[in-house]
Amino acid sequence: MLLVRAALGSVAVVALVGACGADSGTSGAGEPAAIASVQVSVTPTPASTAGPGATSAPVVTPTRSRSPKTSVATTKEVVELRVIPFKKKTVTDDSLAKGERTIRTAGVDGTRRLVYRVTYVNGVQTGRRLVRQEVAKEPRSQVTAVGTKVEEPEQSGGCDPNYSGCVPIASDVDCSGGSGNGPEYVDGPIDVVGSDIYRLDADDDGIACE
Repeated sequence: MLLVRAALGSVAVVALVGACGADSGTSGAGEPAAIASVQVSVTPTPASTAGPGATSAPVVTPTRSRSPKTSVATTKEVVELRVIPFKKKTVTDDSLAKGERTIRTAGVDGTRRLVYRVTYVNGVQTGRRLVRQEVAKEPRSQVTAVGTKVEEPEQSGGCDPNYSGCVPIASDVDCSGGSGNGPEYVDGPIDVVGSDIYRLDADDDGIACE
């Protein structure tokens, strides 16, 4: 007797061998027959190459799943220093001549410290936010003095020592009643005791404004 059992993808063959009256290594009839078991693996053949009536096994193509790229975000604080320009002030000074200028206090710039929080994703900056600021160095104003003093012109006065009496000291002196245009005039006669700087002695006799 032969029993054949088939399964998808494999065939199991079980053979029951027995013969009534067989005496080769057996003790007699009625004893259990020897069992021979054989496992046979069968690989399904595609319909295109197998014979008629053959079935095709489904072909499974493996797919590789690609995991999404992981983003790495980091933050750090960045410090910047900025210049605070100094201011300028002007004051008047009556000890300086009018219009004269001089720097009394030199100006000095200050410094401002700013702290930013910067965000990076995969090494690329994506955000920047100011978190605090402070004055690291105060600026110093520049002070300039401007003079307001007015110089008084020298006044004419006194007597010129080149003449007797009192001939005023001036840019020019002429004899009264003459053709001169001054600005100062004198009445004669006047003795010339030095140099006739105003040319009052027309005939050079030593007596001016005769």
